[in-house]
Amino acid sequence: MNSLGGGKTVGEILKALVSRIAKISTTPFLDAQLLLAQFLHETRSWVLAHPEALLTLNQLAGLETLVTRLERGEPLPYIFGFWEFFGLEFDVTPDVLIPRPETELLVERAISWLKKLPPRQFELRVIDIGTGSGCIAISIAVNLPGAIVTATDISPSALKVATRNADKYNVAGRVSFIEADLFPDSEFIDPYTLILANLPYIPTKTLQRLPIFGREPTLALDGGPDGLALFRRLLSEVPGKLIPGGLALIEFEASEGPAVLSLAYEAFPTARILLHKDLAGHDRLLEIET
Repeated sequence: MNSLGGGKTVGEILKALVSRIAKISTTPFLDAQLLLAQFLHETRSWVLAHPEALLTLNQLAGLETLVTRLERGEPLPYIFGFWEFFGLEFDVTPDVLIPRPETELLVERAISWLKKLPPRQFELRVIDIGTGSGCIAISIAVNLPGAIVTATDISPSALKVATRNADKYNVAGRVSFIEADLFPDSEFIDPYTLILANLPYIPTKTLQRLPIFGREPTLALDGGPDGLALFRRLLSEVPGKLIPGGLALIEFEASEGPAVLSLAYEAFPTARILLHKDLAGHDRLLEIET
């Protein structure tokens, strides 16, 4: 693999990978380790602990193919076909948004709140709106065996990926996937205990300037002129879909905190409303408890 500097050991290849990936990634060391580990069917720790291990010429050629795809702009999770989220490994394709670590805040808060609820006579009914790969809905179902989860998405292709992930973790019997624009289109559905949403929230013009534009599905990213088009629709519907004492958790773009908070107070003037920050210290999650 002359383009990787002619190195044949893991250590040499890793160094060459970092140099190339640095041109296209803000986390070249991590991406290089992940790429090499996945290619070798080993862990990152194994890669770091075995710099002397030799790669064959066939392995070098195969790795070069993957690096070339990465350099052409294909996201690493799509190259792998999976990505980790909340300790689970989810299948991902270009039909779904790549799960982000900041979204784990929503799942953590949802599980914590549900576990603290006193025993009730009725089911814990949860809905995940805009489910994509199903990472939120499935993480809830895996960690809370008593929860009955509905997951909606407007994209049939995304729902196929999500269904495959539910089968992978044996929760298909407790997670129902429905093609819908926000909530299922029915007047006879009982209200939910918990409403979760990670909607498209990037303003259209901002999205068109970002590296992810055209690489991940625009449908899952474009939030309209100000990024809040779907928030307004969602918040107008939530009051009639949530039980008294229920909770809504909605992820949003960091700069939209004040606007999101204002919209929430308009829709829920008497509710308890909070904003939570992600690990980077940015406003990320809206919490509404009725």
